[in-house]
Amino acid sequence: MDLLIKGKKAIMAGGSAGMGRATAERLAEAGAELVITARREERLRKAAEEIAQKYGTKVTPIVADSSKEEGRQALFEACPDPDILAITIKPPAPNGDFLKVTPGMWRESVETALIGPIEIMRNYIPGMKDRGFGRIVNIATFSAKNPMIWRLMSGPARSALINYTASVSREVAQYGVNINNILPGMFATEGANELMPIYADAFGLEHKDEVITNHFIEHNKIPAGFMADADDMAPMAALLCSPLSRFIVGQNIVIDGGQHHSLF
Repeated sequence: MDLLIKGKKAIMAGGSAGMGRATAERLAEAGAELVITARREERLRKAAEEIAQKYGTKVTPIVADSSKEEGRQALFEACPDPDILAITIKPPAPNGDFLKVTPGMWRESVETALIGPIEIMRNYIPGMKDRGFGRIVNIATFSAKNPMIWRLMSGPARSALINYTASVSREVAQYGVNINNILPGMFATEGANELMPIYADAFGLEHKDEVITNHFIEHNKIPAGFMADADDMAPMAALLCSPLSRFIVGQNIVIDGGQHHSLF
């Protein structure tokens, strides 16, 4: 399928690994010019080089933490007028005891998963409106609509984010600017794998890959029977970045292997 984005400028915030990188690859494959950001410089630059070589498109790496004002400013200066904006963040650590969640932990969660994405969107939406085209996709988490105690540091801030985007998307759709969210379930990404020892500690498990993986699948009751790869989500993200998605406005698309039991 031709996504009709060849030559368009696209930002993938959090694009050095996992779902961010997989989405960046699908955008590059479709011919978009990319700016990708991340905090880890070496991994970011390696990802940019590999994507550029593989798909023959321009990829600019920007070392930036989008939860920080200085990180966002670095992005704004590097790419002032994107057509496409996709945002993801590293998942916060699993939580084993809600009574141990401190105000500082809440502030960090809100700065990273809510204020960071909102401020990036707020900067770019006016230009997209003026140009008559824009696509914004937040790669969030299905715990935004499916409360899970061990995802306590992830779900609430993302619930606020999808509430915000549901409201704003309906204000800007008339200008050709579409905002949507993807709510992934359990994915075996680099970021998730780094958190597995913390997950094991939260549930008192042995630090063995097989033990953790089996518990993860059984405890989370994934009907598909496996944890997804980033490429199981990226094609949908790329489609939402396309002009083909012009009638999809303010939606929250769950990709979770059937875990969330809901009609809507």
